[in-house]
Amino acid sequence: MGLSLSDGPSKMQQLMRYFDHNATTGLDPQVLEAMLPFLQTHWANPSSAYQFARPVKRALAEARAQVAGLLQAQPEEILFTGCGTESINTALNLAAQLGPDRRHLVLSEVEHDANRRYAQYLERQGWEVTWLGVDAQGLLRAEQVREVLRPDTAMVSIMWANNETGVLFPMQAIAEVCQQQGVLLHTDAVQAAGKVEIDLRLVPADLLSLSAHKMHAPKGVGALFVRQGTPFDSYLLGGGQEGGRRAGTQNIPGIVAMGCAAQLAQSRLLQTGCIRELRDHLELGLRKQIEGMLINGHPTQRLPNTSNMAFEGIEGEALLLQLDRVGVAASSGSACSTGSLEPSHVLRAMGLSARQALSSIRLSLGHVTTREDIDYLLEHLPSLVARLRGQTPFKPESKSIASHGPLT
Repeated sequence: MGLSLSDGPSKMQQLMRYFDHNATTGLDPQVLEAMLPFLQTHWANPSSAYQFARPVKRALAEARAQVAGLLQAQPEEILFTGCGTESINTALNLAAQLGPDRRHLVLSEVEHDANRRYAQYLERQGWEVTWLGVDAQGLLRAEQVREVLRPDTAMVSIMWANNETGVLFPMQAIAEVCQQQGVLLHTDAVQAAGKVEIDLRLVPADLLSLSAHKMHAPKGVGALFVRQGTPFDSYLLGGGQEGGRRAGTQNIPGIVAMGCAAQLAQSRLLQTGCIRELRDHLELGLRKQIEGMLINGHPTQRLPNTSNMAFEGIEGEALLLQLDRVGVAASSGSACSTGSLEPSHVLRAMGLSARQALSSIRLSLGHVTTREDIDYLLEHLPSLVARLRGQTPFKPESKSIASHGPLT
């Protein structure tokens, strides 16, 4: 019997094993506590001059400093937005403002749709976009970027960590290449922030996008790092908020929450080793029990919380439905494309067949994931795969699924 909203969130959480932290995260109690006063008592407009607005203005400044601290950046380099997508679109819009002599963009083939679709929009406007491929393990080399840069390249936009496989790109090396060539670099760090260390004193990226709801803050708020000296034209016009860079009254409760979440995420970076151990225990346990299973992505150069796995002979969506029935929440990849019948563009770019890509699911852990959660999944997932294979005879592909990448 399924759960309904009338059951209440506490009962739903108690009965659910959540393995979809790359899609979104639950609101941390400390984050909720931090934002509540700005929903109840400190509700003034921070742009107002009277005394009632001063605590709100101070809270806005503190949150900016907290987000900057997570990135080792300066507070004035943080621009608050409505979400990660807006941050990414704003960054690419800057590329579009650099002038008619710079109409070339460089992206990887495995970017999030917020990046891909804006680039495709620019292509329709006559821009040329170079799409860099990845290898069978989802990796991209900095030298690939160097090889395609041109005098008319406006921007390179490459994610720090892939949202589906967790594969990490060599961002410091890529940033150094762009800096040497005088090309702007934007990186989508929505999945990386809080999971791996980000130090923008060492990585000379010009722009970096974040989303609050990936690190236990509410949805509807994001941030864009804009390095001092980076040319910037406002994407939203109106008032002078955010230093004149984004018009519109700020979402103070959300921004305060994002600041608190960023500070907590920074303090929890030391826990990533524990999360990695849980993920590796899960993958090893499944490998021992399930034939024809592939871990999609590099065995070590990926986020410590992410495991994207393919199960030959079944459909990933069917497996997700069965997992949901036993109280496990997981996904097939980006939540923005859930329900799509098309195979993942990320996995296809890595060389998987359409059939293999459609047999894949993503399991993403968080700091709240326990060994009990992992053991529960190890108890149920192998039998669910066996049941689905019993409905559809298991016939290995002529090219073994295990040949497309190593298992950890």
